[in-house]
Amino acid sequence: MSQLELVHPVPAPQSAPRGDHGVIALMVGEGAKALDVGCGDGALLSLLARERRARASGVELDRAKAHACVARGLAVMQADAEIELAAFPAGAFDTVIFSRSLQGFRRPAAALREAARIGAQVIVSIGNSAHWRSRLHLLTKGVMPAPPGWGGFEQLHRWSVRDFATLAREARLKVERAAPMSHGRPGAPFAKSLWRANWFAEEAVFLLSS
Repeated sequence: MSQLELVHPVPAPQSAPRGDHGVIALMVGEGAKALDVGCGDGALLSLLARERRARASGVELDRAKAHACVARGLAVMQADAEIELAAFPAGAFDTVIFSRSLQGFRRPAAALREAARIGAQVIVSIGNSAHWRSRLHLLTKGVMPAPPGWGGFEQLHRWSVRDFATLAREARLKVERAAPMSHGRPGAPFAKSLWRANWFAEEAVFLLSS
């Protein structure tokens, strides 16, 4: 496990409002039917429609954010995704996306299984709690910091890159691609294998299939 090579890292996006959004867009097929779970302000939905011509819709728990998305013409449902995912029929989407949202789910493994049921592929971006700066902060301060740029994102779970790879495997999903990221860009120093990404990537984007 410690020597598992990252699979097919994706190239750097030309431009994107947020680093993981650009990587996610490169993983979504042209014209795909996509569901953004925990879509927030709808920035990723807009990017997917613009750059990938995706038929993108979202689910958002926060009522104000969901209403703001609808006011902008985005197809967003205000609902608790942990409940609502089970209502979608199998194979309803080409891609189901958790962009910095899965770590706020009470039962993330169950959510992954539902996502794999309703989508042909699942994309997840996570913060890496095992980054070397986080380890140093924990050692010197005694508390685990949030990943860089993650202010305002609820985290019920803190995962390392290796933790999430294990979670995906336990959910019976295969890692098709894994893109380590630092400073909002794909690639991280020395992150050519899973254990190195575990130390040097600030976050990671995973493309999963069942």
